[in-house]
Amino acid sequence: MFKILRDLLRYNREFLFGTILILIIIGLIVSSFFSPYDETAIYVVIPDMPPSAEFWFGTTSRGQDVFWQIGASLRNTLLFGIIVAIISRLIALVVGLVSGYIGGRTDQIIMGINDTLGALPNIPILLLLVFVLRDQMTWSMLAVVAALLGWTHDSRLIRSVALSLRQREFTRHAVFSGMRTSQILVREHLPYVMPIVFFTTMNNLIWAIGLEVTLSILGFSDINRPTIGGMIYWANAHSAMVAGIWWWVAFPMLFVVVLFLGLFMLAMSVNEYIDPRSRLARMGA
Repeated sequence: MFKILRDLLRYNREFLFGTILILIIIGLIVSSFFSPYDETAIYVVIPDMPPSAEFWFGTTSRGQDVFWQIGASLRNTLLFGIIVAIISRLIALVVGLVSGYIGGRTDQIIMGINDTLGALPNIPILLLLVFVLRDQMTWSMLAVVAALLGWTHDSRLIRSVALSLRQREFTRHAVFSGMRTSQILVREHLPYVMPIVFFTTMNNLIWAIGLEVTLSILGFSDINRPTIGGMIYWANAHSAMVAGIWWWVAFPMLFVVVLFLGLFMLAMSVNEYIDPRSRLARMGA
């Protein structure tokens, strides 16, 4: 693992740049744990103060320090994406490996369900669920619902690899040795699909964060929980741009772009590293 990271940092500038951007985000998130203010408290500082030596990113019309709010918002937004990515990866792994290995009628049924769910528009469904279950839809429940909608495409990628692994000689040896299906999938097939899982996890993380930001800006999530989308929602509610309080919108947008760019560069560089030809070309071979 450390050898892979060393090679990526040494030979792949995109991975190095993406790592630096993510470290900046992590630094802001860590700083939020040392905030002198409660993240949900309002009117704890002078409202509408521009960026200065005292307030680095200025203050909001709700009397909140933008710097500390961004740290807490990035933490909650990234946590939402991580929850969605983990749950959806587990579902995609189970569906893809089982469908590809078992095959036959079971594979047709599973993939039929997979394709049906994949054809559904995610954002309209989430908006409908939030509108219907407005009082019951919590932040964590929204993450679970998003995860249940975000695994279909990646399960097909995992299934395609599992179909190939099923025909390999080591799989036949595992069957003849008496290994159970679950053991074959975990011990023999799982290591081969982990690079795909890592790459799709990064993409799914980007999708989930974008989804959370979109829903929060529209007010379809817990707006009292600090998130990047929530900050922009409250800025729009107080007409921040019209009132000239540009920093209330500019800094959240800046750091969410940094987060997106960092994750995207990490995903692309790892995907390139998985390809042996691209990796050798990078290393000058």
